[in-house]
Amino acid sequence: MNNQEYIQPYKTTPRFFYGYIVVIFAFIIQVAMLGPRASYGVFFKPMLIEFSWTRALTSGAYSISLIMQGLSGIIMGGLNDRLGPRVVMTLCGLILGLGILLMSQINATWQLYLFYSVIIGVGMGGLIAPPFSTVTRWFVRRRSMMMGIVVAGGGAGMLTMPPFANWLLFTGWRNAYIILGAVVLVVTILAAQFLKRDPAQIGQTPYGENEIQAQGLNLVAQGFSLKEATYTWQFWTLVILLFCYGFAGATIMVHFVPYITDQGISAATAATVSATIGGAVIGGSMVLGVIASRIGNRKTCIISFFLLAAALFCLLIARDVWMFYLLAVVIGFAQGGITPLQSTLVAELFGIKSHGLILGICAFGLTLGAAVGPFVTGYIFDLTGSYQRSFLILGTIGTVGLILAIMLRPTKRLGGRI
Repeated sequence: MNNQEYIQPYKTTPRFFYGYIVVIFAFIIQVAMLGPRASYGVFFKPMLIEFSWTRALTSGAYSISLIMQGLSGIIMGGLNDRLGPRVVMTLCGLILGLGILLMSQINATWQLYLFYSVIIGVGMGGLIAPPFSTVTRWFVRRRSMMMGIVVAGGGAGMLTMPPFANWLLFTGWRNAYIILGAVVLVVTILAAQFLKRDPAQIGQTPYGENEIQAQGLNLVAQGFSLKEATYTWQFWTLVILLFCYGFAGATIMVHFVPYITDQGISAATAATVSATIGGAVIGGSMVLGVIASRIGNRKTCIISFFLLAAALFCLLIARDVWMFYLLAVVIGFAQGGITPLQSTLVAELFGIKSHGLILGICAFGLTLGAAVGPFVTGYIFDLTGSYQRSFLILGTIGTVGLILAIMLRPTKRLGGRI
């Protein structure tokens, strides 16, 4: 695809804008891919009991999987810019589904790390950069709103999959993985067939781009290459900010259920509380997506990080079920605000010239934080027998993310408001 083809204006407005189809199937992919990832905590204790593994060892598999996801995401983001999301997401769906199916066969530590850390990690490389970058290319106006809808799919997966996985445990955790793997394989591959890289492929233009062109702006020509982006302080600020978010968010995803059950609360209730985060992500992504369209992405990011940091500190005193439900709502709402901002902030700071690749690098910051967080938390628990120090660290890291969000400013080349 050349730049001239992408920015070519069209005289007529199509009766039906295909970008909405892209959003719908990107939503479905988020459900299918993030749901099983969010269910790892449900399988945590059954595997600990059967194999007598430590929490650090089991968390380590999750952490390495996230590193592999981040590295794979860079590659998938670059491939998405060249080959398009249909090919990339079909490949990712195949790898991810196979990895989940193989989880039913583990009998040793090396198998856990090969199947979950490597294979599932590589498949999960399609979670962020390809669908997020694709939706961003389809919309100029309503971009934050559309990204909020896509991220709501991840929230729906987080809401429905953990209780479903917990229910499937009556068949045994191995059979539960077989069912989840089959669902992911079929749904992701089918949904990928409806994705198109950009509007130029079917003779349309991004929603709202004609208004930008009328103002004399060319988002493609003014966009940054990856090399150019890395020379800006905004790029590294965004990477570190996303590291903080990944550290906190993934730690909650892995250790929230074990922490709740450690308080004497049943596993079924803990899974339901964890799923509440997913429901709140849906609400947060929709509400804060609309708010971002009005007040800007930076201010929305500040609000979200403030809520997240406050909730993480409050985990230090949480003991009762109602408190866990309340904090789950706040954490999920905040995550729903931050997650879609990855793509929109990259577009506003660096344009869409190399959007998929730049987003893949920034998202690696998130997955690196998500890899470190659960492992460090599990290691501290094994040493101290408590989550108190870990949650104090989480709250502090959330506060660092808040400060970085406050510092963020537009790049000189693109200017405007973020």
